[in-house]
Amino acid sequence: MALSSADREMVRALWKKLGDNVGVYVTEALERTFLAFPSTKTYFPHLDLSRGSVQVKDHGQKVGDALTLAVHNLDNLPGALSALSDLHAHQLRVDPVNFQLLGHCLLVTLARNYPGDFSPAMQASLDKFLSLVTSALASRHL
Repeated sequence: MALSSADREMVRALWKKLGDNVGVYVTEALERTFLAFPSTKTYFPHLDLSRGSVQVKDHGQKVGDALTLAVHNLDNLPGALSALSDLHAHQLRVDPVNFQLLGHCLLVTLARNYPGDFSPAMQASLDKFLSLVTSALASRHL
């Protein structure tokens, strides 16, 4: 699955609108993921995962930065996310399903916060983008 030029435009336009708040929305999506899918917490045994914790905010910002990197590298997601894929596969050993769950929760979070912008076309474009990011991150899991 590839992003069409229309998909790319929609993703970039929304990301521009999110601006410096990407980390805020990703943090909300992480909190939503931990609440809706408690088994995802097993990959963070050393962190305080309570709602509003500094550690969740810090990780939300890191994930937001990675997604922003992906938006800026839509033509080469595997290359842009290669180091993160290695980290999550070999050092952190994160189950790739967790990327999908977080992507789903991010869609819900963005729809909740940007209802006027979240058309079916926007949802489809973001879903494709997040699926491609998930594939790139999961590429080192064998």
